[in-house]
Amino acid sequence: MDIPPLAGKIAVLSLGALPLSFALNYVSVLSYPLGVVLMSTLILGLLSLAIYSLSRSDIYYDPLYAVFAVFAFTSVVDLLIALQEDGYMAGFMAFYTKEGEPYLRTAHGVFICYWDGIVHYLLYLAMTGAIRKRKSYRNLGLYWLGSFMMSILVFLPGNILGKYSSEIRPTFFLTIPFVLIPCWAGLRVFTQTRVPTCCTPNMVEEVQGKGLLRRPVDLALVICLVFAAFFTLFRGLMLVNMFYVLPFYGLAIYALIFPGCSWLPDWALVFAGAIGQAQFSHMGASMHLRTPFTYRVPEDAWASFFVCNLLYALGPHLLAFRCLWRPAFFLCPPLGPPTHHEKQH
Repeated sequence: MDIPPLAGKIAVLSLGALPLSFALNYVSVLSYPLGVVLMSTLILGLLSLAIYSLSRSDIYYDPLYAVFAVFAFTSVVDLLIALQEDGYMAGFMAFYTKEGEPYLRTAHGVFICYWDGIVHYLLYLAMTGAIRKRKSYRNLGLYWLGSFMMSILVFLPGNILGKYSSEIRPTFFLTIPFVLIPCWAGLRVFTQTRVPTCCTPNMVEEVQGKGLLRRPVDLALVICLVFAAFFTLFRGLMLVNMFYVLPFYGLAIYALIFPGCSWLPDWALVFAGAIGQAQFSHMGASMHLRTPFTYRVPEDAWASFFVCNLLYALGPHLLAFRCLWRPAFFLCPPLGPPTHHEKQH
C-alpha cells in the first residue's frame, strides 16, 4: 500500500490552532459555557469558509477533503488539551476543559486527545494529501473510521453516564455533527473503488485450494485470534469488546479458514483502527495518575500489563497487514470452466 504525501497546506492551516487557542484563553467571555459554544461554532464556521476558499477544486473532487481539513484543526486542539492537562504547557485550552468539556480532564479523556492529536492528525494529513494528488486513500480511511467510531462509542457514554454527567455543557451538542459527519464519511469511504490487485485467476485458484495447515501464516493468525478471543472474554467488563470485537474475531477466524470472504480486508482495517485506539486509551489511562488508585494498575505489574495489552492490540493490525499483503485468498473465487486437472477427475 502506497503512503500518500502529507498535505502541507492543511498542516499549516491546522497549526493556526496554537496561537488562536492561546489568545482565546484570555478572552473573558469564554469563562461562561454559552460563550464557549458560540465561539467554537464561529471558529468552525470561519475555518470551513477558509478551507473552501483555499481548496475549492479539491472539495469539488472529494467533499471529504473539507471534513478531514476541519478535523485536522480539531486534532491539534485536542493535542494541546492533552499536553496542558499533563502539565507540559499552560495557557492554551484551560477555558475549554473548564467550561466546555470537563470530561477531557479525566485520564481516559486525556489519552483520547493524545490519540486524536497524533494518529488521527497524521491520517488527516495523509488523506487530504492523497485527495490533492488524486490518489486512493481507502485503506487509510477505513482505519480512521474504525478508530474514530471507537472513540465516539466511549466518549458519548462517558459524558452522559460518567463522573462529569452532571456537568454537561452546551458544547456537548457540538458532538452531534462530529458523530453524523463521520458516519456519512464512512459510507463514502466504503463505496470507493478498491485498489486493484495483481492476483490472476490462476493465482487465486491455487491459493484458495490450500488448506489451513498449508498456510502457516494464516494458521498462526488463527491461533492468535483464538487467544485474543479468550482474552476478550477474560476482560468481560469492557462491554464494547464483548459486543463488537468478540464476534469479529469469530468471523475473522472463519474467513481465514474458508476462502472467498471478500469482506474481511475492509473490516480488518476498521477493527484494527478501533482496537488500536481503544487499547492506547485503556493502557494509558490505566497507568495515569488521574485514575483513582483502586482502578490504577500497580507499578510492579506495569510490565506484564503493557506486554499483554500491546500483543492484544497487535493482533488485529497483523490481520489487516496480512489481508493487504496477499489478498488472493479473500477474493471471490474465479468463475469459468474447470481447469484441465479437474477434467481428468
